[in-house]
Amino acid sequence: MSNKVGYLGPKGTYSEYAARAMAGKGELSAYSCFPEIFRALRCGEIGSAVIPIENAVNGAVTQNLDLMQETEGVFAFASYDKKIDHRLITLKGCDLKDIKCIYSHPQALGQCAAYLARNFPEARLIPTSSTAESVEKISSRQDAAIAGAQCAREGYEVSPFNLSDEPDNSTTFLHIAIREPDASARSEKIFFSVTCRHEVGGLLKLLEVLCKHGINMTEIESRPIKDRHGEFRFFMEIEGDYSSPDIRKALAELKDKASSLKLLGCY
Repeated sequence: MSNKVGYLGPKGTYSEYAARAMAGKGELSAYSCFPEIFRALRCGEIGSAVIPIENAVNGAVTQNLDLMQETEGVFAFASYDKKIDHRLITLKGCDLKDIKCIYSHPQALGQCAAYLARNFPEARLIPTSSTAESVEKISSRQDAAIAGAQCAREGYEVSPFNLSDEPDNSTTFLHIAIREPDASARSEKIFFSVTCRHEVGGLLKLLEVLCKHGINMTEIESRPIKDRHGEFRFFMEIEGDYSSPDIRKALAELKDKASSLKLLGCY
């Protein structure tokens, strides 16, 4: 198996920072988009990948939820919280009043929405595939980017403060691979997707299983099911040690009462 670790590039992204923190001695490989990362996982081009799964301001990274659901055998075995420190990056000598275009990843634009509306109400907000790529889009003193300070280079200026609308903004990353869950693996949290039966109280019946077993749910996110109008899949994270027979018994009961359940990670 390859020891390469995929992440959303180019160099300088928050994803690269998280990958370096999680990957140990693994060789990092940058990819231009999340579907490419999952393709590389499926074909064995990389042995694992580090992906963002949720932001404290914008919520779930829904594209990655969908990709985890669609990818056979994908499993998260570690998580990492990275504090997000968005800065405005411009060419040196730029007058902020002249800025007409601001580039960044859609998540970053959303996380700085109030600041941008207040300070640059007339500027065009242009999405890029990553925060690091947004710096490469700067071509004049009328352009700016929102990215981490580590993305700046010679000839650029970085704002002295964090632009994020939430000062304690952070993103949770998962380290994923194609692997089978290990029943002996200790964990603090368990991540899975589940669909309830299309009946009155279907979701309530699933939540009652967690309540019955005294399990705390830390996250829940709904996603529409493709080609099944009006039906939803729920992504849940619970507190629990997967090596515990009681926890696995609760998961088995949950699966029995659901239409489907897919274990996506233990960490």
